[in-house]
Amino acid sequence: MIVARDVMVAMRDGVRLATDVYRPDGDGPWPVIVERTPYGKTKPSRSEIDVDRPTPMPRPELAARFVAKGYAVVVQDCRGRHGSQGQFEKYTAEAEDGFDTVAWIHGQGWCNGRIGTMGLSYAAHTQAALAALDPPGLAAMVLDSGGFSNAYQGGIRQGGAFELKQATWAWKQAKESPEAQADPLVRAALEAEDIRAWFTRTPWRPGRSPVRWVPDYERYLLEQWSHGVFDAAWKRPGLCASAHYDRFTDCPTVIMSSWYDAYVATATENYVGLKGRKRGPYRLIMGPWLHGDRTTAHAGDISFGPQAPIDGNVAETWLAFRLAWFDRWLKGEPCTEPDPPVRLFLMGGGSGRRDEAGRLEHGGRWIEASDWPVPEAVPTPFYVHADGGLTSEPPEGEGTGRSYVFDPSDPVPTIGGSLTSGEPVFSGGGFDQREDPRFFGCKAFGLPLSARPDVLSFETAPLPHDVAVVGPVEVHLWVSSDALDTDFTAKLVDVYPPSADDPRGFALNITDGILRCRYRDSWEKPAPLEPGRPVQVTIRPFATANLFKAGHRIRLDISSSNFPKYDVNPNSFEPEGQAETPRLATNRVWMDRARPSHLVLCVLPAE
Repeated sequence: MIVARDVMVAMRDGVRLATDVYRPDGDGPWPVIVERTPYGKTKPSRSEIDVDRPTPMPRPELAARFVAKGYAVVVQDCRGRHGSQGQFEKYTAEAEDGFDTVAWIHGQGWCNGRIGTMGLSYAAHTQAALAALDPPGLAAMVLDSGGFSNAYQGGIRQGGAFELKQATWAWKQAKESPEAQADPLVRAALEAEDIRAWFTRTPWRPGRSPVRWVPDYERYLLEQWSHGVFDAAWKRPGLCASAHYDRFTDCPTVIMSSWYDAYVATATENYVGLKGRKRGPYRLIMGPWLHGDRTTAHAGDISFGPQAPIDGNVAETWLAFRLAWFDRWLKGEPCTEPDPPVRLFLMGGGSGRRDEAGRLEHGGRWIEASDWPVPEAVPTPFYVHADGGLTSEPPEGEGTGRSYVFDPSDPVPTIGGSLTSGEPVFSGGGFDQREDPRFFGCKAFGLPLSARPDVLSFETAPLPHDVAVVGPVEVHLWVSSDALDTDFTAKLVDVYPPSADDPRGFALNITDGILRCRYRDSWEKPAPLEPGRPVQVTIRPFATANLFKAGHRIRLDISSSNFPKYDVNPNSFEPEGQAETPRLATNRVWMDRARPSHLVLCVLPAE
């Protein structure tokens, strides 16, 4: 293997990016595999693990594996990170820098003109960004848990609210900034900040945040936080692939994520949007894991069993899967393994007991489908009722509803969910929706979230038979408020009945979403509510695949906050991220003949 380290590749504006090139010894040319990362081109990648090897593989070792199979490998530090020049501004330079890098590779004598890309999370975002500009030679992709279909609706913001994982990420990654690397005092200052304490003092302001020691990082973070209107800035290639699908490179692409990842919508929307316009082929894989944890069998306090890891179930290993994909599409080798368009892990169906690690055995299995959304799944409404019921029958009567007071100073705490990068403040996964010292903001330890006066819970009777929910989830609510702006949240819950291990039952969060009411009619033109006037809003939690077992209940929880997953609405219609006068809001969900609030689930017919 021949290695060229820190090749400084010039971008169109003259900034040079540090690039390592690994290639077989010989004349070539070879197909090339590219990863562009902000996390250090020689450092271990957390995604490069196997079931039998839990220690992440360093990128040079991974490159050697591909070189041994006849590939050249290029790994590059993103602009402003580690060895690369320039100023880092999260996501915004990746389209042009990626295009320029691939074009440079395409012109090298050791490249045979066929280029593939791979990488997890940010390294998936960099792939989608460059593909949106259709660079020369791009012939295959593996988008792993990222590649924004629309960061405004999943990844940076969601339903109008700001995802606070961006705040924890900025604080952690500022420690790797050129400023922190050059000045030990800057890094020490960042390390000394109590990030959890800072989350009790939101929103942050310029110079009043734990990221203030690196002003460039603080600036981009606060700009994301305050930029709530969906305008041209959000539609740039690095943030919104869906705005560029027509131009997007048409090449064979694997799109993978997982139900407890922050990029469920990104994966499913990219699959639908690209498959509908391009030849591909496109493959969608959705596991049950947390972000990128494809070799694990659990997420939070629940276990999915031995079928959950990708290793030994979908493929021998994740490395073997990618090698086979690239061999097929960069070398023209035949496909010898099953290749269904869609592979989904259907969560649920387990014993409900606690395993040796204390996790609830939720179980699950892999299923295959011809497309997404799964054609056989039937959209099925479940209506909320004032008595707390959730049924297939619409409500009757007039003027019926339930109200609660939402206090921005006492938001509903986040207990798991489809999220990432929140540590050390919050974590994703499946948990009993019960207040616990492990979760930021919990106070009434041991009490269920549904005991809070600002949480409305609606649930079915115990199910007479298994119900397999596979597909998008929508919540259509008729709501009103005495405030000019407020949020409504929705959470889908699988309610286990009492058992010997869990005598109070176990309320497992499946998916959740949010809607900021100023955007109820338009993402581009926010408008205040008219106090007291009912309006219809739609909340779109992430899609899911879960088997609600017979005897369980399907539950829908409605509230107005989920913190610190999302920022808290001050109910005042002030500029976002800049509130100075938060106020209480009395919010109401209507449920009568004229305003039938309801949940829509995609239900597979019984086998």
